[in-house]
Amino acid sequence: MSYDDYDDETYEDDEEFAEAANDSESLLRRAVDIVATARTFPMSSSPMINREEMVELLEEALHRMPDELRQARWMLKERQDFIDKTRREADDILDAARAQAERMVQRQEVVRAAEMRARKVVEAAENEARRMKLEVEDFCDQRLASFEIVLERTLKTVAVGREKLNGRMHDTRPPAPPEPELASNFFDQDQY
Repeated sequence: MSYDDYDDETYEDDEEFAEAANDSESLLRRAVDIVATARTFPMSSSPMINREEMVELLEEALHRMPDELRQARWMLKERQDFIDKTRREADDILDAARAQAERMVQRQEVVRAAEMRARKVVEAAENEARRMKLEVEDFCDQRLASFEIVLERTLKTVAVGREKLNGRMHDTRPPAPPEPELASNFFDQDQY
């Protein structure tokens, strides 16, 4: 799949998502490779880079980043749905326990057991939600960190190229002639 063939789509398969998630990273790596392997201008160390191709690659990488973030938001929504579902289940269990307690006041143990079970279900759901939240945050942090590294490298490369280019453009005056040395025999009269 080339970066020109990309379109917005939902990913029903984990492999498709992994491929799309790696697309932006592979585009950024391709941009770094282009900069790293670009021929240099004659008599210079500044690389010759096709500006349109580089801009297109970087814009496509930026275009694809939100899909990974959208996937992370989807995971957060899924986590919230899971919490809501388990809370509803816990509420159902509590309601059933209350109804049974009203019917059988003398059987307090049943009510206590149901409430304890409901608390355990809610606690388990909250623990699972915390775990899922941490996984999503780690996933986002890893993606953003790798994107940051690639952008920093690209920025450094561009800055070095601009410095070299600006240094050559501003230093157009001819080099100064060397200063004449004083003749070593200037004070020869002292030798006689």
